[in-house]
Amino acid sequence: MSALLQACGVSKQYEAGAGLWGGRRVCALTGFSIEFDDERPSFVGLVGESGSGKTTACRLLLGFIHPTEGSVRYRERDLRSLDGETRMRFRREVQAVFQDPFETFNPFYRVNHCLAAAVRGFRLASSRREEAGLIEEALVATGLDPAEVLGRYPHELSGGQRQRVMVARALLVGPKLVIADEPVSMIDASLRASILAVCRSLYSRRGICFLYITHDLTTAGQVCESILVLYRGRTVEVGPADEVIGRPAHPYTQELIASIPDPEPGSGWLEGLREAPEEDDEETRCGCPYLTRCAQAERQCGRQVPPLFRTAGRSVAACWLCERFGKARDEEVRAAARACGKGGA
Repeated sequence: MSALLQACGVSKQYEAGAGLWGGRRVCALTGFSIEFDDERPSFVGLVGESGSGKTTACRLLLGFIHPTEGSVRYRERDLRSLDGETRMRFRREVQAVFQDPFETFNPFYRVNHCLAAAVRGFRLASSRREEAGLIEEALVATGLDPAEVLGRYPHELSGGQRQRVMVARALLVGPKLVIADEPVSMIDASLRASILAVCRSLYSRRGICFLYITHDLTTAGQVCESILVLYRGRTVEVGPADEVIGRPAHPYTQELIASIPDPEPGSGWLEGLREAPEEDDEETRCGCPYLTRCAQAERQCGRQVPPLFRTAGRSVAACWLCERFGKARDEEVRAAARACGKGGA
């Protein structure tokens, strides 16, 4: 059974500081792997702080940029080798929802325009009447009333409505996978749950795969079946959401969970947090990238970058503290990411 979309050991380097002072290579992503299968839908969270490589991974999976090493494959074909017809199919089956919905709209057009453009671009309707029916059906599926949305300009909609329209636009073309890059970070907290509930419903009822990219471990834990944690471009932990959050194996994941605010007033949450030290590339070049921030670091951590090891549960973690469980095989890493998907491990 072939994968719908697969990243295999993908790394991406950028040239930084070019000019009179010369340039240096900055590695934004290293050895990143992930897999989606339309016959075994999954809802995966890609989590990490700013600068961890999340958006680079998103752009690579969408084919906006190409990897320095490794490959991104759509139905067993490298994205760089797709012909016109196959690329059109890829664009239809792999859709994106971005962080700021307002930037996606042309402010001179009513919202009808971006929805109709999707229908016409993929030749989904044979008449204007059929086109209108498809648009209304997609809006209703995302919890919008077509009468309240159609005919209005983007600035006349709320942030939540604009983001739902973009989800509806992605849904219009019949995707197999939706890559959502921080889709609720610019929306009021009161509306985030409703947007994510729509995505979760599309996953459970229509079998659409979702990659939810976020820095918010709280929302990822609520909607995702499995979670992949990135730190400085490296995958540090992968596993079922309940295990990654409930029994985190990697010290960085533990720090992320500890940084979640406690809703109880006077809980001492701020006092319990450690200030992150300055990252020293020289110090971590040969060892674990989390070395300078880890309270559990040992001598081995500064000598070699840890591979992904098995843990006491179903997840895998790139930490020498897990070495006793043995190195994880590639199939075990993939299984950890989809263990809770509708298709099972």
